[in-house]
Amino acid sequence: MRPIPIHHPRMSAADEGFRMPAEWSAQEAVWLSWPVDDPRHWGGSKRDSIHTKFAEIAAAISRHEIVRINAPAENHSSIIAACDRAKAVPERVELFDHPHNDVWCRDHGPIFVKHHTSGEVAVTDWEFNAWGGKFPPWDLDNAIPSRIATSLGMRRFNGGMILEGGAIEVNGRGQLLTTEAVLLNPNRNPQLDRATIEQKLREGLGVTDILWLKQGIVGDDTDGHIDDLARFIDETTILACVESSSQSANRAVLDDNLARLRSFHGPDGRPFEVIEIPLPEACEIPGWRLPVLPASYVNFLIVNGGVLVPTFRQRKNDDRALGMIRELFPGREITGIDCLELIEEGGTLHCISQQQPA
Repeated sequence: MRPIPIHHPRMSAADEGFRMPAEWSAQEAVWLSWPVDDPRHWGGSKRDSIHTKFAEIAAAISRHEIVRINAPAENHSSIIAACDRAKAVPERVELFDHPHNDVWCRDHGPIFVKHHTSGEVAVTDWEFNAWGGKFPPWDLDNAIPSRIATSLGMRRFNGGMILEGGAIEVNGRGQLLTTEAVLLNPNRNPQLDRATIEQKLREGLGVTDILWLKQGIVGDDTDGHIDDLARFIDETTILACVESSSQSANRAVLDDNLARLRSFHGPDGRPFEVIEIPLPEACEIPGWRLPVLPASYVNFLIVNGGVLVPTFRQRKNDDRALGMIRELFPGREITGIDCLELIEEGGTLHCISQQQPA
């Protein structure tokens, strides 16, 4: 194991020349946190099926790049067997003895940054409190960025506030999208005002412009993560969720978000091109803790040469979404992955993954 270089405690990642790359930039790997054996998370009869689903996702990633998996060592052999059954590329599946509390690696994992001249990749380590203290315990999750930095021998920068990876979206040219409902929520950083939060994002991720939407869709445990609402397709284009039904509780929220997105300006000083993608029809499970599941087609994951897209067993809507995303990412292989079971716990492909830049 390589020693981790010590950086000046007063120097931020941005001060030292690091910034967060856009997701479509070249990647070395994608990280997952394997489902834990906890009856609160897909317990009982769904345990085997959710493990099979994670193996399917790991295999899909492995066809494009390395997939790195957080899991306690005693589970590694069964994970390897599951990935083998899913026909993952064996040499691209790497396991790390990193115990954790839950699967949402986008939020508890590190946010990687890259030096703009040397190409060095480093870890930014932000505090994690399970979306405002909703789902204890989260102690093991909060330790994942430090564990990954140690395992990879990377420099680690302290972000200095609570932040989940699903709460931010960057275009690699200085613009960052987020929501007021998450980052200004008193259940995250009540001691910090908007200006201080913006400054910490600039220092930690090397961004310049913080672009605020208001809130998220119904059923989102996170209070409104951006990766269910709007995603950058390239430096000047945003794919935004819309709702056509006037009866939907999401209609007013998404209309407001759309108006804000159209008022934002990109790195060239011109308004972003905003492309609309409809939400799937409401996904509901009678008696479940979430009255409406936060299903969204923009919770896709970009990988080297491909895009993995969540689908929800709605053939017409799924096909439309896959077709739109195929047109928006020419030259990339578009793979739909059934995520109806995943969304029962509140997230899909982007929520369970975190890319590591090359």
